Amino acid sequence: MKQLIVLIMSLTLGFTSISAQQKVNNAKVIHQINAVATSMKSMQCDFVQTKYLKMLNDKMVSKGKMYYQQSNKLRWEYISPYSYAFVLNGSKVLISKGKRNDVINVNQSKMFKEIARIMMNSVVGNCLTDKKDFKVSLAASGTDYIATLYPQQKQMKQMFQKIILHFNKAKSTVSKVELVEKKGDKTIIELKNVRVNGAVSPSVFLVK
Repeated sequence: MKQLIVLIMSLTLGFTSISAQQKVNNAKVIHQINAVATSMKSMQCDFVQTKYLKMLNDKMVSKGKMYYQQSNKLRWEYISPYSYAFVLNGSKVLISKGKRNDVINVNQSKMFKEIARIMMNSVVGNCLTDKKDFKVSLAASGTDYIATLYPQQKQMKQMFQKIILHFNKAKSTVSKVELVEKKGDKTIIELKNVRVNGAVSPSVFLVK
């Protein structure tokens, strides 16, 4: 479950000290980000995910690709050091690990229905205004707007202390995410080679 939540939050998405941040006009920034998200018909990018383990004083690095197509198609795929894919296509979810494929009907699973709802809210920027899921604090630092999300739902609060999203000021799109877990572990996801509104093959979202 935790891995799926990480996948969800990676889409809505650095960390700088509070003293280096400036206050911003929340309504203006949220409107700007939502406007860009609404106009985004498709998105594809590479990502690098680094997980820092507090107890072991170690880190794990994985790489992959993400594809999104408005309004309910998403593929999050790890390609190194292991193969794992999570595909959302309408009311169906495909979880692929190695040679094993599991297909789940979102409407028949309360958990996956909630995952799909948060995921889509994240992609289109609604996570910044949805008080049911998160309390949001906005600031600015350098070339980024920084949104700190504090989970409000019980299940999320048990896993995450906070989620920090970096939005590029010029593009109003997510460039980096930091997931701070309750036990002190931390996951940072950097989005690279982001391409917006380009053609995406339908086969990428195939669920069968």
